[in-house]
Amino acid sequence: MAFIDFVRWAPQGDETIFAYRFPETNLSTYTQLIVQESQEAILFSKGQIIGKFGPGKHTLNTENLPILRNFYGLPFGKNNPFTAEVWFVNKLQPYNIDWTINRMDIHDADYNTGIPLVAEGRYGLRINDAERFLIKIVGTKDSFSQKDLTDQFLGEFTSKTKSTLMQFMLKNKIGLKQISAFLDDISEHLRTIMLPFWENIGFELTKFYLTSVEVDGSTEVGKRVLDAISRQSAQAIGGYTWQQSQTFEVAKDAVNGMSNGEGSGGLLGAVVATNLMGGLGGGLMQPQYNQPNFNQNNQTAQNSSQENSAAIHDVYCSNCSKKFTSNLKFCPHCGDEYCPCPKCGTDNDKRAKKCVSCGQALLQSQVICPNCNSPVASGSGFCGNCGKPVFQGKCTRCGVQLTPSIKFCPKCGQKT
Repeated sequence: MAFIDFVRWAPQGDETIFAYRFPETNLSTYTQLIVQESQEAILFSKGQIIGKFGPGKHTLNTENLPILRNFYGLPFGKNNPFTAEVWFVNKLQPYNIDWTINRMDIHDADYNTGIPLVAEGRYGLRINDAERFLIKIVGTKDSFSQKDLTDQFLGEFTSKTKSTLMQFMLKNKIGLKQISAFLDDISEHLRTIMLPFWENIGFELTKFYLTSVEVDGSTEVGKRVLDAISRQSAQAIGGYTWQQSQTFEVAKDAVNGMSNGEGSGGLLGAVVATNLMGGLGGGLMQPQYNQPNFNQNNQTAQNSSQENSAAIHDVYCSNCSKKFTSNLKFCPHCGDEYCPCPKCGTDNDKRAKKCVSCGQALLQSQVICPNCNSPVASGSGFCGNCGKPVFQGKCTRCGVQLTPSIKFCPKCGQKT
């Protein structure tokens, strides 16, 4: 029987190997064991660990392994054969492993609806207890690679990571819009939860990162969510509402039907398109007639008490498109605040930068002169048109603009 003179392991290739078993077991007390700087060697015999060796060159004699005399009755100082398994553990090198959670459904705090999400990140591992690692997870394998590790613990790792991530988002009410600002906090929380899991099998979790959480666009639900988010962003940037965008779509369909000229459909399309396009020109179905005119001259302003009663006309709510009179501050149908254009009086969305009817640039905070109904710049004490003093007080509770004569806030009821 031939005995092995040298035992060593020099990793080959690009594959990450955590542990490697030397193929020969016929050793002797003259066998030289060579352990590289990043390795630790552990000898097993008869199911027990008989020795551990750090980096360097070692002779496997009874001086280094006194337990051999108990196991085999080997005398001291002679070339005596024995059998043992030699395992090399790559202990010092950290390993970077990418992880992904393909699907998790969560009730999003920002959009108040169920959204399918995907998450991904990276974690780092290093073996700090070679004995525990070999005994608990290697078993009868000849080697143990990174693929073996991820395959063996994929289910448990994914379950722990997914549940912890979802609990953190729900408990702290973190939605998709805010998630990027909390990646560091969530990463540290996940690392704290996962640390005992890896320590139990002999690993040190050197780092744990969550790099992104996004909508799962591979599913039908995810595609609809992404489309809705895109539309919402476009409306916010363009300064128009959902109702207005729907009106544009209806008008577009009607024009297409009219251009096809297919029988009664073409005639009906022409009628619908004519009415809708007229409505679009007047502020999305808002008629041009009888709209209040705020660009009155000083002579007219002297008879403001008479003009105020005559200037009350019907307007259409920018939120629900229902009609109400222009002397109301809020829509009686949906409660949306009336934000009139200073030029034509059309009701506009609060976020609109331009009037949907006449294109007039809208002030961020509109104040109307009570004397001549001209727009007054925010913070001004006097009207730039008639020179009269303008009261620009605001409610101390909700911040709504108040007039001098009002005693209680019409929005929240706070006493002024």
